[in-house]
Amino acid sequence: MIYDFLQTDLAGTLILAGDGNRLRHLNFINGKHPLAVQADWRRDTSHFTSLKAQLADYFAGNRKTFDVDLLAEGTPFQMKVWSALLEIPYGRVVSYQWVARRIGRPGAVRAVGAANGRNPISIIVPCHRVIGKNGTLTGYGGGLDVKQRLIRLENPALLSGGRLNAPLPVG
Repeated sequence: MIYDFLQTDLAGTLILAGDGNRLRHLNFINGKHPLAVQADWRRDTSHFTSLKAQLADYFAGNRKTFDVDLLAEGTPFQMKVWSALLEIPYGRVVSYQWVARRIGRPGAVRAVGAANGRNPISIIVPCHRVIGKNGTLTGYGGGLDVKQRLIRLENPALLSGGRLNAPLPVG
C-alpha cells in the first residue's frame, strides 16, 4: 500500500492510501476512525499528485467531481450504501432515510448511518452530504465542524447554525 498526507485548511490533515492504481482510503488523521499506517506501507510523496491537485481544486470551490479509480472494501451492505452516496449530487444533501430507501432497505436507517460512518474514502464518496431527516447535521468521521464546512463549501445557502435552511431535498 502506498500512502501520503495532505494538509488542508478546511478539513485538517488527510491520509491518502492506495494500491498503486486505485485509491482505497481517504481519511481524516484526527477523525473518529483514523487510519493507522501499517509497517509494510510505503510513503510516496509524488504518487497522489493528481488527486492532491483535484482535492485542492475542490477545497477552493473549483471542482465538483473527481477523476480517480476507487477500491473501497466493505461488506455487501456497506458497498451498497457507499455506491448510493456517489449518486448524491454536489451541493445537495439527503437523509439517511433516503439512502436506506435508495438501496431497497427502508427500515435500515441506523445500519445506513453505521455504514456511512465507516466510509473509507471520505469527501470523494460524499458521506458528508447525508444529514438527519429533520435537517440537523449528525455524526461525521471528520467531526461535525468539518461536515458543516464541506456542506457550506458546496452550497453556502443550505446551512444556518448547523441546520438546513430549506426543506430537505429528497434526492
